[in-house]
Amino acid sequence: MSLILPHASQTLKPLLVPPNNLDARQQYAKTLPEITLSTREVGDLVMLGIGGFTPLYGFMREQDWRSVCDNMHLANGVFWPIPITVSVSDEQADHINLGDDIALKTPEGNLIGLLTVDSIYEPDKQFEAQQVFGTTDTAHHGVAVLMAQPPINLGGKVEVFNDDGFKARFGQYALTPQETRDRFTLLGWQKIAAFQTRNPMHRSHEYLVKTVLELFDGVLIHSLFGNLKAGDVPAEIRLKAINTLIDNYFVKDSVIHSGYPLDMRYAGPKEALLHALFRQNYGCSHLIVGRDHAGVGDFYTAFAAQEIFSALKADDLLIEPIKIDWTFYCQKCAGMASNKTCPHDSNYRVLISGTEVRRRLQAKESLPVTFSRPEVVEELYLWANS
Repeated sequence: MSLILPHASQTLKPLLVPPNNLDARQQYAKTLPEITLSTREVGDLVMLGIGGFTPLYGFMREQDWRSVCDNMHLANGVFWPIPITVSVSDEQADHINLGDDIALKTPEGNLIGLLTVDSIYEPDKQFEAQQVFGTTDTAHHGVAVLMAQPPINLGGKVEVFNDDGFKARFGQYALTPQETRDRFTLLGWQKIAAFQTRNPMHRSHEYLVKTVLELFDGVLIHSLFGNLKAGDVPAEIRLKAINTLIDNYFVKDSVIHSGYPLDMRYAGPKEALLHALFRQNYGCSHLIVGRDHAGVGDFYTAFAAQEIFSALKADDLLIEPIKIDWTFYCQKCAGMASNKTCPHDSNYRVLISGTEVRRRLQAKESLPVTFSRPEVVEELYLWANS
C-alpha cells in the first residue's frame, strides 16, 4: 500500500523556483514593482511554495475567491474551504495592470517571490467574513484581520523563492509535505492521524493522541508556527513544551512532531476543513477533530468543526476526520476519560482547555497535575516568569 494522494492531484505541486533558475528569477524580480505582504500572506505563500496548498497555482483570482466563499470549491470544482488571497491598497492597484509581474516582499523587506497578475478585484469583505467565519463581528479576531486588509485583491500564479527562514528557524521541526511523506514511508506508516495544535499539549491532548495511537501506525503532532492572537504561547515555547511531553510520555517513533508556517485564522469549522486538506498533502490519512477545533471565544459551538465534515461530498477530501467527544480528568476514575468511557457525575470531572492553561499562566496561578504533566508545566512557568 502507498500513502494517501495529495489533494486533487497525483503528486505534490510545490511552487518553489528550482535552484538552477533561482538566481535568474531573483535578479529579474529586483527590477519589478513590489508589494509588501502581511504575515498571513507570507505564511500562505510559503505553504504554496512547499506544496502544502497543492493543487493551488497561487493567490486566488476573483472567480475562485467568489466560488470558494459561495460553496467551498474553486471555479474548476476542486474543493477548497477558505480563500487564499493577497491584498493591496487602491493607490497600489492603480499602478498594476493585468499581465504585470510583481515582486513580493516580507514585512522585513526580504524578497520572497513574484506574482503574475491576471485578476484585480475588490472583494466584498462582509460577504467573505460571513461565509468563512460565520460572522461579521470584528470582536472575532479573524474578522478583524480581514477587515483591516487593504481593499483590492490580486490574483495569479506565483513563483516562490524561499521559505522566509522557516527551516532555518525551526530546523528538523519544519518538515515539508514531501519530508513528512518520506518519514512516514521510512517508518512504514500508512494509517496516520494528524493532531492540530496551537497550544502546548495538556493532558486532554495527550489522551486524544494516545487513544488514536492504539489503532493507528502513528500520529503527526502538527504545530502551528505562524502568528497567533495576543496572549497565546509563542511558537518556540510550545515547541519545547511539546517535545518535553513527547520525550517523557510517548513511545519512541510513535509520533512525529513538526510544524507549519501559517498564521491562525480562527475560522472554526472552515479552518478545520483547511487543516484536513493540507494534512492530506502532508501524507496523513486522518485528522483528529476534538472540541472547539480552531475556534475563538464563543463564536462556534463545541463540535461545529466535527459537524461540518458531514456536509462534504464523498469526493471533496480523501482524508477522514476522527471525531472525539469531550475529554477530561475524572477524579473518581483517577485518570483521563471521555463522555463515552466515564459514567461518573460531572462533579468529579476536571475539564481542561488551552484557554484555561493560558489564563493560569498569565495570572501566575498553579497548574494542577490534572491539567498538564509536571515537566511541561515547568517549561511553561519558566517562560511565564521570564
